[in-house]
Amino acid sequence: MAVIILIGASGSGKTTIANAIRSRHSDEFAILHFDQIGVPSVEQMIAEYGSGEGWQRARTIEWMAKLAEIAAQGRAVLFEGQTRLSFLAEGAALAGGLLYAPILVDCDDQTRISRLSNDRKQAELANAAMMNWAKWLRRSATEQGCEILDTSALTLEEGVACVRERLRA
Repeated sequence: MAVIILIGASGSGKTTIANAIRSRHSDEFAILHFDQIGVPSVEQMIAEYGSGEGWQRARTIEWMAKLAEIAAQGRAVLFEGQTRLSFLAEGAALAGGLLYAPILVDCDDQTRISRLSNDRKQAELANAAMMNWAKWLRRSATEQGCEILDTSALTLEEGVACVRERLRA
């Protein structure tokens, strides 16, 4: 079964797309969110894993094992969250060679700033660090040949249709 993983920086639209698919197709697909496990404070991440990146790596590996279990039961899986492509690949290998398709959900900086500031009321996230994280993810996805879904000018329906098509493939 298909395992589709949406990654992207905050404000890209990955959670909005996943939630829309959940509300319309939860009987057809398993939809999971990285943040379901909870996100500890930066201090706790550093104390337990050495860094935020170390925490993200460990949790991504755990998630990939869970996704492999669900896919083995014959159900298509949609997973979304902020993580690195390299952590997905490592987790898939450790999960016995899980086959998955990553999609970077992305948007231009102005769209991201608007979504974070106006739609989500989290203007504190519309900062240089988030824009740099988005830029890094975009460069990494391009270098690795990862599909990029630019939601800057897409309607929600168009984004949902694109991801739903991959899940059904």
